[in-house]
Amino acid sequence: PFTAYSPPALKMERFKSNRGAHINSCYDATLDEPPVYEETNFSNEEHRTVRPSVMSAFGHDTLDRVPNIDFYRNAGSLSGQRVVRPSLQELHDVFQKTVEDDVEKSDGTPSDDLESAEPLDSSKGAVRFGWIRGVLVRCMLNIWGVMLFIRLSWVFGQAGWGLGIVVILLSCVVTTITGLSMSAICTNGVVRGGGAYYLISRSLGPEFGGSIGLIFAFANAVAVAMYVVGFAETVVDLLIVNPINDIRIVGCITVVLLLGISVAGMEWEAKAQILLLVILLVAIVNVFVGTAIPATEDKKSKGFFSYQSKIFLENFTPDFRNGETFFSVFAIFFPAATGILAGANISGDLRDPQAAIPKGTLLAILITGVTYLGVALSATVVRDATGNRNNSVPLGTVCNGSSAIACDFGYDFSSCEVESCKFGLMNNFQVMTMVSGFGPLIIAGTFSATLSSALASLVSAPKVFQALCKDNIYKALYFFAKGHGKNNEPIRGYVLTFIISVAFILIGNLNTIAPIISNFFLASYALINFSCFHASYARSPGWRPAYKYYNMWLSLFGALLCCVVMFVINWWAALLTYGIEILLYIYVTVKKPDVNWGSSTQAVTFVSSVSNALSLSGVEDHVKNFRPQILVLTGSAQNRPPLLDLAHSFTKNYGLCITCEVFVEQDRTRSRRTFSPVNEDTRFYNFFMCSFFLSLQASGLGRMKPNTLMIGFKKNWQIAGNLEFSDSCHDSDAFDFEYGTVMLRMDEGLDVSHIIKEQQENEMMANGTKGKGLFRKSRKPSQPKAPPRSSICSCWCYPPPPSPSPHLLHLFFFFSVSVNSVPPQIAKMNEKLMESSGLFKKKQPKGTIDVWWLFDDGGLTLLLPYILTTRKKWKDCKLRIFIAGEPGRSEADREEMKSLLHKFRIKCSDINVIDEIHIKPSLYFNSTRTFKEMIDPFRLHEGSKDTAHAEAMKKEHPWKITDQELSNFEEKTNLQMRLNEVLQENSKSANLIIVSMPIARKGSVSDYLYMAWLDALTRNLPPTLLIRGNHKSVLTFYS
Repeated sequence: PFTAYSPPALKMERFKSNRGAHINSCYDATLDEPPVYEETNFSNEEHRTVRPSVMSAFGHDTLDRVPNIDFYRNAGSLSGQRVVRPSLQELHDVFQKTVEDDVEKSDGTPSDDLESAEPLDSSKGAVRFGWIRGVLVRCMLNIWGVMLFIRLSWVFGQAGWGLGIVVILLSCVVTTITGLSMSAICTNGVVRGGGAYYLISRSLGPEFGGSIGLIFAFANAVAVAMYVVGFAETVVDLLIVNPINDIRIVGCITVVLLLGISVAGMEWEAKAQILLLVILLVAIVNVFVGTAIPATEDKKSKGFFSYQSKIFLENFTPDFRNGETFFSVFAIFFPAATGILAGANISGDLRDPQAAIPKGTLLAILITGVTYLGVALSATVVRDATGNRNNSVPLGTVCNGSSAIACDFGYDFSSCEVESCKFGLMNNFQVMTMVSGFGPLIIAGTFSATLSSALASLVSAPKVFQALCKDNIYKALYFFAKGHGKNNEPIRGYVLTFIISVAFILIGNLNTIAPIISNFFLASYALINFSCFHASYARSPGWRPAYKYYNMWLSLFGALLCCVVMFVINWWAALLTYGIEILLYIYVTVKKPDVNWGSSTQAVTFVSSVSNALSLSGVEDHVKNFRPQILVLTGSAQNRPPLLDLAHSFTKNYGLCITCEVFVEQDRTRSRRTFSPVNEDTRFYNFFMCSFFLSLQASGLGRMKPNTLMIGFKKNWQIAGNLEFSDSCHDSDAFDFEYGTVMLRMDEGLDVSHIIKEQQENEMMANGTKGKGLFRKSRKPSQPKAPPRSSICSCWCYPPPPSPSPHLLHLFFFFSVSVNSVPPQIAKMNEKLMESSGLFKKKQPKGTIDVWWLFDDGGLTLLLPYILTTRKKWKDCKLRIFIAGEPGRSEADREEMKSLLHKFRIKCSDINVIDEIHIKPSLYFNSTRTFKEMIDPFRLHEGSKDTAHAEAMKKEHPWKITDQELSNFEEKTNLQMRLNEVLQENSKSANLIIVSMPIARKGSVSDYLYMAWLDALTRNLPPTLLIRGNHKSVLTFYS
């Protein structure tokens, strides 16, 4: 029995690491390291390596562990050590477990995702914020922008406070739905730094996340310039100096100061935000206090008469001027509502982002929305006013025009109808300053709003950009991933944001770029909403957000609403935003970043695949929809490149290709250990233990299952053992299951496994060993290693796994064996074998594909070569059709075939009718003598023996060819030899020959005789394909 020992030092360490919390006795911290194994002696004197068990809460020694969070951490986690649980193989088959298999298989390959990011540890002095300072304050400051003090009065003047409230509510609907969607996403797991980029990329994948992350970071960087220019314009208006240059000077100085605050650290930035919030709140209160103070004569002359019901009613209806509409007014106001991501953008600096982001964001939307509505109700200023006290009139004076309402309060502003006035809701952007209790506070509030928004954007852009660069989606930007200090501050990102901001500040006028920035933010909102909808629609068991107050259809509506608002704000900016995002999406898709975040895109793909497979299963096959779905017996995928390359040419974009390797029972353990996929990003794979007979039935899914078996001709069939030989004859099973059958023969051979094995063995030799190659040449050992051995039955999505060609054309330079160890003739054969292994990977020269369609098998013999002619590699090859004809009616047979091909819409360069196939083989080719020598070792020769002796020989060697069998099939034997002669006469120069495969009657023709037929038929020819369909039509001329 095994015993477990936990030293006191280890127990104390575990106690400290858990900060004094109770430690489950089942928990074994040593499992963080590779498992410890010990040698154990067994009664049969075998030595096997096993993992020692530990005492657990169950009262007996067991390898099982109780649930623990550390089992579920990702590899490379820095927020806690990942523990390797005992694998299923260890628990089920522990005594056959070896050290090389100690890598945990049950979890699959963990992705370096959430836990791989360096956490902020408060014990090291890092600043972490709660939901108020980290989210609520930032969102409110970003939403309360200059729009509150400068443009809101103009919005109410144009749209009236009735439609003005609609504008505010519609904006709040967009932001609220987005906030709900964001709350659901960020409570569905641990949230790290990166804000909107992190949420979108982990939900929709790197393609969407990488594209929106870059433009979102850029939008925040340019937003810094926008807010700073707004601040500079206010300052310049107060100074009354040269506007353009002074805006640039003030703007650059301001952004330098803001950069200094940001670089100083998040704590200083947070303190600055609190100060700005206090100023802003005082300014807002100042506005409401000012509306309650009785209006002075100066304020009355400028259109303010305190709270008056008549003015409220007059201002309720819209009065759009200068071509403005509801949508144009909405487009101007909506950027004031953008800012809800300010808290999420610093998610990496929050103490508990899962709780802070939903609570802080939604509360900020509520508070700011109520504030905007409150200001709307305080719209007590008339639309037009002169600002001239001399325009006063006695109370009760009757006036006409839109300004008639002012006459009821002692002022006549009718002159504004014929000339422009400077005051009133429509003309004065400083209405809030005028109605407030103390005007300078509004100016301070304007400064606070612009600076706080600029500061938040200056912090957000580098944080988001750093998270994007850390994921290494854009390789060239990885330089900006490095952080500094206790908070991992993106100093390089700050500098880049500073440069971008200054560049746009120097422009001085951002009216053109402003709509693009607003659309960039809206694109982010749209994708956040769509992420929530997509994850819900996928119905993945992993979608379990703690925040339950969301609806997938509401999220979809929010995404569509954001897209509509983008076009409402500016249609060309919306198109430009979509164009940039599509280009970045295509770039990331083409580059295929090496990340796996378990996105909802994967989940939806699975759901769609299952749904489509089920739908397809309910539809009967139709000849017009026939596709070659090939099961290829390649062995290990890299061992027979021509077979796999040709199968790929048949099935690419047309059908399914499944590669299959069959192991004998003794290789069961080896197959599992040596299995390793090649280029996992381009195909899927699986393996199962079965006989070949079962693999024909088990491979595929529903309608996506093989209908054609493709094998290679066994060149060494004459010297193979009886068991090995019988296992290689799989076409009989294929015929039983009504599979089409394809067999490829190349005179040089197909199998390069012995060369690859030699290469792998020599690469494992000690460094510095220099020798000669298997082909008497040497080469630097810098070539890529051959792919590892594939599984028992592997399903691959094409493009196919990289075969040894074209690199294998030069692999003979690799091998480090002595010159004298390989005979020259073998070296030459291997060289030819390597050259032929890449034959079907390269572009084929001009030539022909000769199709000998001798037997009607349903059309597969004609369809497969036609598919080849549609490939770029084979486009210079023309089809030549050869058919068997009766003597004396060759022309009629040719016309019939020509008509049939025309109806099939298959073009060929020539149709040849061979009417001399029926004659006996020629003595010139020595076919008969060669055939007899070929089968002689496998003949029983029972004719010269007595009956009893002959019967005994048949029982002892049932697999041998009897004299009776040879006599019965003499004509068919002669046919194969004669066909070979005709093939050599007509198709010796073809790029590829395709011949109808002969069929051996089951139970009547022995395996060796059948293989001899195939050998005799295809001997001394260019690459030859033997094809036999399942005698069900795969071609039709009906529409």
